[in-house]
Amino acid sequence: MSQKAVVICSGGLDSTTLLYYVKLKRHLTPVVVSFNYGQAHQKELNCIKSLSKSLKLEHIIVDLSKFGRLLKSSLTQTSIQTPLTHYTHQTQQITVVPFRNSWMLLIAAGIARSKDINLVFYGAHRNDQTVYADCRPIFVEQINKLLEVADYQQVKVEAPFISLTKAQIVKLGYELGVDFRRTWSCYLGRRYPCLKCGTCQERIEAFEKNDLRDPLVGERRWKKILKKLK
Repeated sequence: MSQKAVVICSGGLDSTTLLYYVKLKRHLTPVVVSFNYGQAHQKELNCIKSLSKSLKLEHIIVDLSKFGRLLKSSLTQTSIQTPLTHYTHQTQQITVVPFRNSWMLLIAAGIARSKDINLVFYGAHRNDQTVYADCRPIFVEQINKLLEVADYQQVKVEAPFISLTKAQIVKLGYELGVDFRRTWSCYLGRRYPCLKCGTCQERIEAFEKNDLRDPLVGERRWKKILKKLK
């Protein structure tokens, strides 16, 4: 039996690519862990539910919806407007769900420990580091130090994309055969991506830098986007 690893996967572009990376590059069998933390919509979760089923992977959804709604963020409280600014703008701080990666990683580590798995992966990357403190290298170092003293059985957190940009992750995803049509990034849970929120802008830039079209965006709409970027 191949060795297993817990992979935190939201259904977004980064964590879905990470899932393929762990499976195809690290040759590990992923145990997929996702979180329902009271986010405003379920489109990402629906993506990873479908993908995990088609890949025949064990998929655990941790229901923290009541807890998540206690946390102040535009992602968990519909009364807070999602800023339509660039993903590096300071207004994006309202999209931060307090200590999200901390409690997700600790719960995932507990699941790993209970299954005799010693590796947990999450998809932090370089673009996130401007706004999200829990996506920085020092955070990964410190969470691992905590895990070292928290239990007698070692569980290690790895963030293999932490030095990569989103554009580099898109490039890697295409090399690994990721079907990006089965991912979702937009903060708004509409039928189509809004193309205005911070995460939509980041995704557009990532595909454009690879001379690729985001498959969630039709050709006509994509051409209009590219004209605005010029």
